[in-house]
Amino acid sequence: MTEEIQIPRKIANQLLHLAQLSPEQEVCGLIGGISGTPSHCYPIRNIATLPAQRFLLEPSEQIAALSTMRDQGESLFGIYHSHPHAPATPSATDLELAAYPEALYVIISLDTKGILEMRGFYLNDGQSREVSMVLNEE
Repeated sequence: MTEEIQIPRKIANQLLHLAQLSPEQEVCGLIGGISGTPSHCYPIRNIATLPAQRFLLEPSEQIAALSTMRDQGESLFGIYHSHPHAPATPSATDLELAAYPEALYVIISLDTKGILEMRGFYLNDGQSREVSMVLNEE
């Protein structure tokens, strides 16, 4: 049985929109949540040397986002990024650099001939475990 996670449609639409704004570079950021439900997106600048192929969260923006989450009673729900030219599955780099095993890694692919794909994974010790993301109307 596949684990399911509820994602508010508003959050899913925001993530897809952010990915579409930057079709040639990976977008990235954090997702805050309350009681295991995503509540806010926190876009963070990608400062990777090769932003078309990987992402690196800008440190001061990441700290500010985590601080805002704490102030709003949120915890880190997830980390999102896009793959402009690759499927919505974790790359070897994603697996290697994953540092938050409790966070859902949401990957948005733009490499699907006009149809965006969004999938969620837990990444831990170089392994990935996909979870089914179910949209709800919250």
